[in-house]
Amino acid sequence: MLTDIQIAQSAKMEPIAKVAEKIGISFDELELYGKYKAKLSEELIKRVSSNPNGKLILTTAINPTPAGEGKTTTSVGLGQALCRLGKNAVIALREPSLGPVMGIKGGAAGGGYAQVVPMEDINLHFTGDMHAITAAHNLLAALLDNHIHHGNALGIDARRVTFKRVLDMNDRALRDIVVALGGKLNGFPRQDGFMITVASEIMAILCLANDITDLKKRLGEIIVGYNYEGLPVKASDLNAQGAMTVLLKDAIKPNLVQTLEHTPCIMHGGPFANIAHGCNSIVATKLALKLGDYVVTEAGFGADLGAEKFLDIKCRMGNLKPDAVVLVATCRALKYNGGVPKTEVSNENVDALIKGLPNLEKHIENIKKYNLPVVVAINRFPQDTDAELEAVKKACEDLGAKFALSEVFSKGGEGGEELAKAVLEALEEPSDFKPIYELEGSYYEKFETIAKEIYGADGVDYLPAARKAIDEITQHGYVNLPICTAKTQYSLSDNPQLLARPTGFRITVKEVRLSAGAGFVVFLTGDIMTMPGLPKVPAANNIDIDENGTITGLF
Repeated sequence: MLTDIQIAQSAKMEPIAKVAEKIGISFDELELYGKYKAKLSEELIKRVSSNPNGKLILTTAINPTPAGEGKTTTSVGLGQALCRLGKNAVIALREPSLGPVMGIKGGAAGGGYAQVVPMEDINLHFTGDMHAITAAHNLLAALLDNHIHHGNALGIDARRVTFKRVLDMNDRALRDIVVALGGKLNGFPRQDGFMITVASEIMAILCLANDITDLKKRLGEIIVGYNYEGLPVKASDLNAQGAMTVLLKDAIKPNLVQTLEHTPCIMHGGPFANIAHGCNSIVATKLALKLGDYVVTEAGFGADLGAEKFLDIKCRMGNLKPDAVVLVATCRALKYNGGVPKTEVSNENVDALIKGLPNLEKHIENIKKYNLPVVVAINRFPQDTDAELEAVKKACEDLGAKFALSEVFSKGGEGGEELAKAVLEALEEPSDFKPIYELEGSYYEKFETIAKEIYGADGVDYLPAARKAIDEITQHGYVNLPICTAKTQYSLSDNPQLLARPTGFRITVKEVRLSAGAGFVVFLTGDIMTMPGLPKVPAANNIDIDENGTITGLF
């Protein structure tokens, strides 16, 4: 089979204006970025605001292997399959980050014959959204240090500056640094560091803001540090929110691209799925719902992280009501959860797969706790054997869950028709979506609900620093906010070694951070890397371009 980039480069794309026309977008409502990419205008958003909403379908997954289980590929393939069945479907996805593209994980535009194109552009600079977020973030960091340099009228305690700088690249050397060395003219030296752009609170804000006015308000609420009295200092105290919003005036507009089969895809935003909520923007999802009868979107990592945050954070803030959930499962992930090393998951091992099935069972149970119908998408890989696939199908039958074999990677939309039909059936079932916890009540109560109901923990333990942070956040008046858990994606617990469906464990909260602009509180249950490093042989070493402009090695 051809590589992803070879498949993408051999595809014949339609002009983006033609793709837009399929979902009722006029040429005047597009802001073109070449032939095959466009931003969607504010005029369009206003014009369709009174349209009825389509059906919202969330794609999530069981706890994955390190390589991932194909949520984006499944989302793209499902959207293509719905169109093949004559449905008006729109896909809504996150944008890729350059860090993983140049590192080890690759891009985030699907794979095989279920891809979003132009793949090279999407995985590289796209329409510049990542760069705009980087610039807005680093402007605030510069204004902060400039304020301290010019007299520090706000009394900012340099030892309690919490706002790091960002870069959309994996660079471990920048994790912990000292800035302003070199004498008085360069400012006051202090410890600092960089995060990757997708971990920026500004990225989360862009994806949770409902419009540019809401965006500016949220940017002003960002806490950059604390003064000598222990009170929070906000971006608005530095009068930074106006200029930051100006830098983001185009970035807040959703991007329109297409799949290999010309299905419209609105791709916008890309927050980290651990330190943030891991979903595309509310603006993009809401717009897709006004343009399509069926909208397929996704949430990062396994359902215990991505789906929980989508349902408890994004749906609350965007007033969204999903209609069905697609749970991606693979034989290799089930074998991994059954104890097979990641280097051996391609080998047949039905016994290990069966040992891993409780992981699938728990995720199905969790989705049903939100009163939503669920369809298991068995994402087929070439090495999967009939015996393994039959074991997964039987488990779904025993659990009373709808399921379908998905072969979208190798067959595109045609390979997703069985899944699309199962999803359409699920959409006929009643759904009465409700978040897993109420916003009222203490943060301790809310997180205990997540830990017990979603992870299956016996309880929660807090390190002293975490308790102190919760008390401080509450004392400063930040109450009734949702919780965004930072946790390993490889286990339902906070220990990546506890696979399948662990029991008899407790969750340990090590640190708690307030993302006041985004509007959630981050509970860190492990060592979460916000600035990844490159592997020994980075993907960048194999990426090249020839004299004709043809890119190779991107995948």
